[in-house]
Amino acid sequence: MSPSSTHDNLASLSTATLSDALDRLGQPGAVFGIGNLGAGPRLAGPAYTVRYVPASSPPGTVGDYIDDVPEGAVVVLDNQGRTECTVWGDILTAVAEARGIAGTVIDGVCRDTQRAFDLAYPIFSRGRFMRTGKDRVQVAAVQECVSVGGRQVNPGDLVLGDLDGVVVIARGLENEVLEVAMEIHERESGILARALGGATVAEARAAYGYHELQRRRGQA
Repeated sequence: MSPSSTHDNLASLSTATLSDALDRLGQPGAVFGIGNLGAGPRLAGPAYTVRYVPASSPPGTVGDYIDDVPEGAVVVLDNQGRTECTVWGDILTAVAEARGIAGTVIDGVCRDTQRAFDLAYPIFSRGRFMRTGKDRVQVAAVQECVSVGGRQVNPGDLVLGDLDGVVVIARGLENEVLEVAMEIHERESGILARALGGATVAEARAAYGYHELQRRRGQA
């Protein structure tokens, strides 16, 4: 299966199913404390990473990296969970949407959220706040390993988000995660069909091994 087909198939699955698959493989993936702003329901794409630090004197740039983000990428911003100032606003939203960027994940907050809703541009963050990050934070590194919601993210890792949150699949694990996730999806679909067909939930779950779906491989 080609990488693009694998990514498309992974993007068709829920973050809940993908999280269960990562648990079963003993791999980290869930991004903690970062939720869907509500403007766009889903995002999927390779990570383009940016790390922020407190501003120096004179302060450095905040958002000029956007000119280098490729179409289809997900911008992943490590602002160390800060909520007192933003690192994403309406100019970045409008430019990102126009250039076909897949969405933005922020370990921090954003502002000018109406623009994101108007454009249905997906943003996942710790919240929203109006106070600018200009002269308060600056870009320290681009396309290096960052930490977002307790999860290490490297450039090119696959980032997926929906109404339940965000998961990250490390490069090289996509096919293995897809295989396990598809099995979980099919078994859960079987449980639902059997339960809606008249079986008890307990019977349906027992028939498809519900309690083993996310259990780490090798564990009894």
